[in-house]
Amino acid sequence: MARHHHHAYVWLGHGDVLVKPGDAHRRPGHPEFRSAQVMPLECADWLLKPASRIEGTFYEPAEGAGWYCGRLVEYAELFAGSSYVVVPSAERCEGSGQYVETVRILSAGEDRVGGWWVSGDRFLSLNLIACSPHRVRPQYQCPLR
Repeated sequence: MARHHHHAYVWLGHGDVLVKPGDAHRRPGHPEFRSAQVMPLECADWLLKPASRIEGTFYEPAEGAGWYCGRLVEYAELFAGSSYVVVPSAERCEGSGQYVETVRILSAGEDRVGGWWVSGDRFLSLNLIACSPHRVRPQYQCPLR
């Protein structure tokens, strides 16, 4: 069995795509599921998407947390005027609340998932999905094998 790790995924798209009409294309049984660029309904189902969708793979929780906080910083301008997410500064990402919480979650072998409505009626989804095995879907194979 492969060493436990997390795969990183990002989706940023218009909210209308999430409900195109309905959510069948976001479920694994749908013929468009693997090619649909939208995020799946269930977090673990990211592991069923093509490996090309993986933005990074992290074996150490601190590395995954750095990626997660880095994406929050990268997309910070999209949160402008929002009070529902605390975006760490680029200089203080490590040690921020987002970073510390992400390390805790990844260390427990859980998924770290964030999703926010952002400017332009878009939705941003940041995901670190546990792999080898996934706690909820242990039957899912690693997309990189």
